[in-house]
Amino acid sequence: MTTPDALRDLLSAVASGKVTPDVAFEKLKYFDFEPVDDFARVDHHRALRTGFPEVIWGPGKTPEHIVKIMTAMRDRTPVVMATRIEPEVYEVLRSHLPELRYSPLARICAIAPSHIEPQYPGTITLISAGTADLAVAEEAAVTAELCGFRVKRLWDVGVSGIHRLLDNRELIAHADVLIVVAGMEGALPSVVAGLANSPVIAVPTSIGYGAHLNGLAPLLTMLNSCATGIGVVNIDNGFGAAMLAGQIIRTATRLGDSPS
Repeated sequence: MTTPDALRDLLSAVASGKVTPDVAFEKLKYFDFEPVDDFARVDHHRALRTGFPEVIWGPGKTPEHIVKIMTAMRDRTPVVMATRIEPEVYEVLRSHLPELRYSPLARICAIAPSHIEPQYPGTITLISAGTADLAVAEEAAVTAELCGFRVKRLWDVGVSGIHRLLDNRELIAHADVLIVVAGMEGALPSVVAGLANSPVIAVPTSIGYGAHLNGLAPLLTMLNSCATGIGVVNIDNGFGAAMLAGQIIRTATRLGDSPS
């Protein structure tokens, strides 16, 4: 009920007499938010405001909490997603929600169709510096796919073997938005931005040696980049990078559809 099309269909059904006002009222009773026991308030209105439904942050919640929140959401949005779900938590969740899908590397579980057709034109291209960065990169990739975006992946092309990146210049050139994930010194987004004609979203990871400071070193490198067109999200925030990339594509689509 939170999607614009679903709301429009309901109002049309009321106007045509196919749905009574009382039935519509029941469907809209928790239009803005819905209490879940005494521990959560599900923001059903978020998709209408921002284009994306609420996503459940897993850490700090008990499996019981997550099950109840997902149950409250599943009849109102086509995709219900929870992030940072560890395998042992997923096993508990699946015993209550057998339809749940799980990506162990991304640590994302979702109630979603087995195949989601891209809803928007354009491509979000994911680039990771090293294999150790893949968990964060996959969090971004899976999030984007569940939200209806077309995704391409390019893994293990860090600056220590720059020829691997340069061998994929065509992929970089044809990307509409780039998400670049790197730990260690975090130089990869600057290099990619020097090759790309599209926005670059840089994601520092907490992968590296001691002076790396759990991701602070690559974060500062990315913030201080001399390359233009880079935006930086927080350490290990693959989910946030995917949301930002999605908003860039949605805005470009909206502007493209507007009369000149």
